[in-house]
Amino acid sequence: MNTMMVLATTKTIPDLLVFFVGAAMILVGAVGVIISRNPVHSALCLVLTLFGVAVLFIEQQADFLAVVQVIVYAGAIVVLFLFVIMFLGVDRTEELGEDRLRGQRPFAVALVLLIVASIVALGSEAKWSGGASSVVGPNQGPYQNVADLGKAIFTDYLFAFELTAGLVVIAVVGAVVLARRSADSNSDDADAQLLSAQGQPEGVDQ
Repeated sequence: MNTMMVLATTKTIPDLLVFFVGAAMILVGAVGVIISRNPVHSALCLVLTLFGVAVLFIEQQADFLAVVQVIVYAGAIVVLFLFVIMFLGVDRTEELGEDRLRGQRPFAVALVLLIVASIVALGSEAKWSGGASSVVGPNQGPYQNVADLGKAIFTDYLFAFELTAGLVVIAVVGAVVLARRSADSNSDDADAQLLSAQGQPEGVDQ
């Protein structure tokens, strides 16, 4: 309740509308990721969640983070997820005509209305009254937001940044090790089949 009162006193109606639109996108997408049986639908719901996070970044005047959110996560990462899903053939057993999202048409209409409302809100007030300026300081130039972000990462959050980089390296090494084991096992199976095929004529002759 106190949070809502603070938002009501520090934000205008367009700010609140954009905030609630972004929050609704995040919640609906997160629920869709959990309850969707089709992995492709789960990945698309994840895209909706990531776009909602980008909307909240824009509302907080963190334009660079919003762009990175859309390009890196909603673009590259989710496309990678879809590629792996298609490559493994997880969705082959499900027919698209039979496995439809329940209530997808009303959901699509509601989503379009929310997007239109957010666009109208952004157009009605080009300059935000609040935003992240009260937290991180006002933007002094077109690249000040990026400069402040880089300074914060490599000073206050250096340990967390290095820890994240280490986790990524460990994940890459683990993927390489698993791929090599799979390749070695496939090679051993192929050698065994070749030896059995070569030994079969000798058994027939005997």
